Amino acid sequence: MRFLLAICIGLMLINCEDKQTSKDKKAIVKDSTETVVTSKKKAKKTKKKPVSKFPVLTDDNAMEFFLEYEKEHKENKVRIFTDFGNIDILLYDKTKFHRANFIYLTKRDYFDYTQFYRVVPNFVIQGGSSDGMDIYQRRKKIGRYLLPPDTKRGYTHKRGAVSMPSSEIENAYKLASPYQFFIVQKKDGAYHLDGDYTVFGEVISGMDTVDKIAAVETDDGEWPLNNVYIKKVEIIE
Repeated sequence: MRFLLAICIGLMLINCEDKQTSKDKKAIVKDSTETVVTSKKKAKKTKKKPVSKFPVLTDDNAMEFFLEYEKEHKENKVRIFTDFGNIDILLYDKTKFHRANFIYLTKRDYFDYTQFYRVVPNFVIQGGSSDGMDIYQRRKKIGRYLLPPDTKRGYTHKRGAVSMPSSEIENAYKLASPYQFFIVQKKDGAYHLDGDYTVFGEVISGMDTVDKIAAVETDDGEWPLNNVYIKKVEIIE
């Protein structure tokens, strides 16, 4: 009888130890899980945003930036891709700040899916802007700045001339922008613009595309009724 009692007590003790061990294992798993979660939370808090290698441009630093930029980035030909065809442009070396600015914006992918937002038949097509918030965000990252006029290099507003509004214009920030450009489509040129706007390049291929864009239907504000997108701009040889 005593022998059976001892066996029963022993089995009860072993069963209690198994339950306790099981509880301990669950506790360990729970603690390690909480530790992992806590570590992840700490990792999120300490994660730093990537720092841009480009400065935010302003009127105070833009000229100095482009002075150095143009020394290392000598590209002077770009291709504009549109649904109407391509436009190849030669950028003039003499207007170095405007050339460097256009190359810089191209390499920053600024022009991708901007628009030819102003079309005046037998005069100009104007591009580099949009009414989309994403374009505003791109400009915000790049900066708010103007380029000085460079109108005395001997370049004129002939057919195919690529030009940029000059900061000599009244209300320059409203009317002139390094993000925008226009192409003269008028067959006999627009020489009355000489001296007021900076010619910094010319179309070397694709004037037929310019003519097609100039023929689209527009509203009273000269905005195409169907958006004319610049799908992308790439540097070419």
